[in-house]
Amino acid sequence: MFPQSVFPDSAEVDSQGQLILGGCKASDLAEEYGTPIYVLDEKTLRTRCRSFIDEFRKIYPNTNVSYACKAYINPILAKLFLEEGMGFDVVSGGELATTISASIPMDEVYFHGNNKTPQELKEALDSSIGWVVVDSFHEMQLLDQLAGESGKTQDILIRVSPGVDPHTHVYTTTGVLDSKFGFSIQTGHAAEAIRMGLSAKNLNLRGLHFHLGSPIFELEPYRVAVDLVLRFAAQFREEGLALQKFSPGGGFAISYTREDEPPPVSDYAETIVSTIKETCEDLGMELPSLVIEPGRAIIGPAGVALYRIGAIKDVPGVRKFVSVDGGMGDNIRPALYQAEYEVVAANKADQEPVEQVTVAGKYCESGDLLATDVMLPHLESGDILAIPAAGAYCPSMASTYNMNPRPPMILVKDGKSQLIRRRESYQDLLSLDLV
Repeated sequence: MFPQSVFPDSAEVDSQGQLILGGCKASDLAEEYGTPIYVLDEKTLRTRCRSFIDEFRKIYPNTNVSYACKAYINPILAKLFLEEGMGFDVVSGGELATTISASIPMDEVYFHGNNKTPQELKEALDSSIGWVVVDSFHEMQLLDQLAGESGKTQDILIRVSPGVDPHTHVYTTTGVLDSKFGFSIQTGHAAEAIRMGLSAKNLNLRGLHFHLGSPIFELEPYRVAVDLVLRFAAQFREEGLALQKFSPGGGFAISYTREDEPPPVSDYAETIVSTIKETCEDLGMELPSLVIEPGRAIIGPAGVALYRIGAIKDVPGVRKFVSVDGGMGDNIRPALYQAEYEVVAANKADQEPVEQVTVAGKYCESGDLLATDVMLPHLESGDILAIPAAGAYCPSMASTYNMNPRPPMILVKDGKSQLIRRRESYQDLLSLDLV
């Protein structure tokens, strides 16, 4: 059965067994643009943006929904997200430059990261960025100094680490004590950072931020962490901390396989908002402006990666390898996180699975496997494989390993496709090298 739950909203299988994305036949897209290729469904992107904005604002109107650009961003997508009312969370000078190139109002942009460089902080100040989420004592001192030299007072939030385990992959858990991110509440560093932020001459401390990790399938970690951080913040009211902004970050889960059952956006919203309201009432605190940061949950479900099968190697009694023209260079997540994906034969989407295969990439690593021991129809060289839930982190973490050009990206809607990032050429790969 076609795994509709992990594909974009517009995905369907036609009467000829062809996978259709945004009204476009996947095999036609592969023929026109080549493979591998990322396909993004515009309907899903817009629907996901609206879902987060609507579900949170209907129960907490003072909510800022900011797209986490690290999931993947480019100028055309930035403009689309702005149209849908999203703010922007950037984590590098490059992501900041992307929002600037798309003419995003800078009061809609803010800067994350555990080791922002002096150059990046200068760029943020020069662009009049909305606020900076300060992540270390070094950064606090540096930003205060740079803001003073620029004659500005920069709004900031402080990122705290609440010590709450969200029960996700160890590499994507960020809110525990043993993490490179944020000021730990347990060690006393968070308290020290707040006092430092309040006394800084050129900084305006407007609130606190935390992020537990990603993807988080459980609701209870949000409830525990929101309550904990608000109670921690209340201790500093008499010292001058007015909690104007409060952010529990993002980390909202999506379905990667048909067995995954992430909570609906409404459940995340109810859990976070009800805890804020209950805890603030208990503490006698004014309700802060809420900032949430969906990234994967916006773009992940909208993306499908298409590959063409080349070599097929059958090792009797061991494994059948089906090799495609992409791999870990365009999707590092299976090698890095042991991530699992559904796989569909795009030109045989109505056929029953008859054999167990392992989908291998073309890169010179034994660990370059996109999917291990999955059931698929009988496959031949030239067939097109589709891997859904590929919009987040696959393109943003893509590399040119083995000097392979990174894939293009297209946006599909109502039977039309738009190239929003071209395929890299060999000339692009060589353009920075001196001869």
